[in-house]
Amino acid sequence: MSETALSNDEFTAFWNDVLAVKFDRFRDILILGLGSHSKAPLSALELPPGSSALDVGCGWGDTAIELAQKVGSTGSVVGIDCCRSFLEYARVDAQRAGLTNVRFVEADVQTYAFRPEYDFCFSRFGMMFFAHPVAAMRNVKSALKPGAVFMFITWRSIEDNPWALIPKKIMREFLPPPSDDAQTCGPGPFSMASPDVVKPQLTAAGFTDIEFKRIDVPVMVGRNVEQAMQFQFAIGPAGEIFREAGEKAEHHRAEIEQALRSELGRHLRDGEVFMPSGSWTITARRPE
Repeated sequence: MSETALSNDEFTAFWNDVLAVKFDRFRDILILGLGSHSKAPLSALELPPGSSALDVGCGWGDTAIELAQKVGSTGSVVGIDCCRSFLEYARVDAQRAGLTNVRFVEADVQTYAFRPEYDFCFSRFGMMFFAHPVAAMRNVKSALKPGAVFMFITWRSIEDNPWALIPKKIMREFLPPPSDDAQTCGPGPFSMASPDVVKPQLTAAGFTDIEFKRIDVPVMVGRNVEQAMQFQFAIGPAGEIFREAGEKAEHHRAEIEQALRSELGRHLRDGEVFMPSGSWTITARRPE
């Protein structure tokens, strides 16, 4: 697909119309799994009380809520995401936490009209899906005060993420790859795996002081083998292959289920399924 053909509007519609219900179904797994990658960088993050923070692609709001707790009652946090159902959960959870210093906005980060008012911006697995990544980065920079830091987490290569690679290989034993014109969530979860790609993008967007830090951690992908299998049918590269194969996929469902159960059963830990995963924590700064 050519860059000129890419549309963030199409990706946003696909998230809301197709993917959101699948992600909401496995919300607990995803928050725990994704949280394994944000735990260390957010725990080490020092934000002075009264700071203002932005969380882009905030999903169900758990990281925005964590940031709101860090900046205290005199600070403020805005979480922004294109998925309305995610934000409904976020607002409920923030209210339950008794927080009045965080609000959530349904919008496209790539085009939202920001003002340069934030001391810090964070994103966990939200930057990989933009039609035009440099434009999105440039728009994030427009939200930051001079000298402010942008921290975001992306997946490394699929080879560094067996939780996605192994089920994808199993699916491909039975089904063809998605066609070039298949509906998609954007460039994809592994589109920012290479520092050789991402660093020039950030530089082109006007950021400096760019650093990459590896995180390798096993993630829980199912509370049991059955849930882990259903998770793979719904989400990620394996889920995309199954969804796009249509009737052929259903014809092979029993065989695929058996193969997935057998493999996922090898990764049990106290009854839950854990698999290796790898990410980058990337930091950059808006120049003074």
